[in-house]
Amino acid sequence: VQLVESGGGLVQPGGSLRLSCAASGFTFSSYAMRWYRQAPGKEREFVAFITSAGGSTNYADSVKGRFTISRDNAKNTVYLQMNSLKPEDTAVYYCNTRVLRDYWGQGTQVTVSS
Repeated sequence: VQLVESGGGLVQPGGSLRLSCAASGFTFSSYAMRWYRQAPGKEREFVAFITSAGGSTNYADSVKGRFTISRDNAKNTVYLQMNSLKPEDTAVYYCNTRVLRDYWGQGTQVTVSS
């Protein structure tokens, strides 16, 4: 199982970013996917969840209404569209799946600052 995140960067407050996570090594369309994030000095926290077919999603209260998780099973990729970004969204963002155990990507840094 391999997960590779991309799309992070520096953005001003109120701006937008779209993160991508390219998956390989397993039957992507059969597994739910998640995004987590970890800010400096804090524990990793859940951000968003999407079911295997993409029919159901769930979000942390802190991002609800601003972030949207989606997936393209033909491209083995999960996305996180982040709008109205705030400085407190600054973190390393990780995608995750559970295929017998948890698998994580290497993370992509998102920095929200003016």
